[in-house]
Amino acid sequence: MDIYITDKAVNFYKNEMKLEDGAYVTLFVRVGGIGSGGFSVGMKRGKPDLDFETLLFNNVYFCIHTDERWYFDGMKIDYDDDFDEMIFTNEKIDNVTNPK
Repeated sequence: MDIYITDKAVNFYKNEMKLEDGAYVTLFVRVGGIGSGGFSVGMKRGKPDLDFETLLFNNVYFCIHTDERWYFDGMKIDYDDDFDEMIFTNEKIDNVTNPK
């Protein structure tokens, strides 16, 4: 799976979530409800219960359930200092909020 999480993004997660080196974080697909619609990246501490792949970035392990590879494959996760927000892009999906 081709995914890239920048050091700035990992450091943001480390600071916000109080993560130490060697911590595990699960990334998952969130589906919006009425009024919001679309998809977004969710995250939680720890490993998922089902089959997953693990990727190591800046000493933090990021886990992705194998059934959700379709969304994360090709994704870049970055942090924008100017806007103080995470940036999610994927060249394989034109619109990560409403993929086709």
